[in-house]
Amino acid sequence: MNTKIQQFQEQSHSWWAVLVVGILMVIAGFAYWLFPVIGYEVASILFGWMLVAFGVVQLCVSGGNRRPKNWGWWLAGGILNMFVGFMLIRNITLAELLFPYFLAVVFVYSGVTALVSAAWRGRRRLRWVRYFNGIILLLIGFLFFEAGYWANVYNVSFLTALAFVYWGTTLIIFSIDMKPDKTKVRAA
Repeated sequence: MNTKIQQFQEQSHSWWAVLVVGILMVIAGFAYWLFPVIGYEVASILFGWMLVAFGVVQLCVSGGNRRPKNWGWWLAGGILNMFVGFMLIRNITLAELLFPYFLAVVFVYSGVTALVSAAWRGRRRLRWVRYFNGIILLLIGFLFFEAGYWANVYNVSFLTALAFVYWGTTLIIFSIDMKPDKTKVRAA
């Protein structure tokens, strides 16, 4: 295998930031699951701030000195997540009307990037989890498109809580995969 590919395949010293965002997303998902009566407004603002936080992390990873090989995906994802996050935070009425569609776009994009990332990774650990994650994220995205048509707050609330918990869990798993292997760094 090419030594450049071995040295750095989506590994970053910023892995801990992805871990923190993942933990916050899981906590937010369970909080939303336990208190769905709080409503659409709080969910859109909370999810908006989570998207902004994850967008900042993606921009930091893509712009760092030791950025991943496919840093353009990180940059595009960070810009998209921050844009959608700020739109949800800024205008509550718009957020309530378009909340399921914003989430659908974010999850479909995340699913596609997870599938592309899995295809480009080669024989690295957790590759099959990336394929599975991509398929699940696409499914959640398409369910959000449908939830918009259903116009049922409870369906969107359930999907939002599920999305928080699932996405946070996958971020925790992938942050561990992003952690640079100290034995390979010393050998290089």
